[in-house]
Amino acid sequence: MSGSNPDPYEDKITGLEPGGGVPPGETPPGEASTAGPQGHDEGGPRKGTQVLWMAIIAVFVLLSLLFFVGYIVGFFD
Repeated sequence: MSGSNPDPYEDKITGLEPGGGVPPGETPPGEASTAGPQGHDEGGPRKGTQVLWMAIIAVFVLLSLLFFVGYIVGFFD
């Protein structure tokens, strides 16, 4: 028993090859092409501010490390 095709427009779809394949050039490109810059500048903090915060954190980590090493050695007893 064979049934009829439920899609009446299957034979009228353009670009399909026998077996269901699609020839090259029939599908859109994989990605869009954009020529200009995208988004906008966020205007974040200046680079000097970032360096200052990194230096503050580095000093804090170094002092903490020296404190714990001194405590382990027995310097703060």
